[in-house]
Amino acid sequence: MKARIAASAALAMGLALGASGCSMLTYQATTERYDPSDGVSANLGDLDLRNVLVISDDGDDGNLIMTAVNSGDDDIELSVEYGGREAQTVDIEAGTTVAFGVDDVEGIDVLEPVLLEGIDAAPGSLLPVYFQYGDVEGVEVQVPVLDSRLPEYSDLAP
Repeated sequence: MKARIAASAALAMGLALGASGCSMLTYQATTERYDPSDGVSANLGDLDLRNVLVISDDGDDGNLIMTAVNSGDDDIELSVEYGGREAQTVDIEAGTTVAFGVDDVEGIDVLEPVLLEGIDAAPGSLLPVYFQYGDVEGVEVQVPVLDSRLPEYSDLAP
């Protein structure tokens, strides 16, 4: 009788472990952070940049499109550098989310896109863009360059 109970317990334990073992031993793709759109993301201190991309039809001039989230208590003057050119700056108020160059978004301030002149980056390529503010360590991001053929980007080229 004891052997039968021990065998039943071992079988139940084996079935339970076998049925739940996949999630315990298998790689979980849902834990990976990724950019769910065409752009890329970057984090600098209290500033999160989301869906950063450049729209350019000719590869010479492009509009930098992005959303910036300032979760800090201080206003940020974000420096944007590319191709060895002098930095451009954009202001982002404390505790706000700002979209640059997109259509109106409810609850978010929408500003003009940042014009990048002389980028020399054809659509389909990546443009290295360096973001930095204050004494926070900057980050260089490989930003995708897209053209305006897709309907959602049709009015975003310079």
